[in-house]
Amino acid sequence: MTITILLLLALLAANLPWGSERLFYLVPLKGAHKAIGWCLLELVVLYFVIGTVAVAVEQGSVGQVAARGWEFYAITFSLFLVFAFPGFVYRYLWRNA
Repeated sequence: MTITILLLLALLAANLPWGSERLFYLVPLKGAHKAIGWCLLELVVLYFVIGTVAVAVEQGSVGQVAARGWEFYAITFSLFLVFAFPGFVYRYLWRNA
């Protein structure tokens, strides 16, 4: 159950950058539209936030944190990008059509 909640939280977090014209839903930007660079920055920051939450969940449930190599981070970031695809499609492809 915890893993399901964590995956749903990651799915939600991956789509957050594409849903608002504000930076992290808080800071208004000067331009009319938020550039894709800001969205990608938010995506990377949210990836690390979700990763921190996942490590805390692992520490709490198992009692220790497993060692991770670069492969783990490459795969989880790729999964996070796949999770972000619906928000990207909505913002740049579907809404403007």
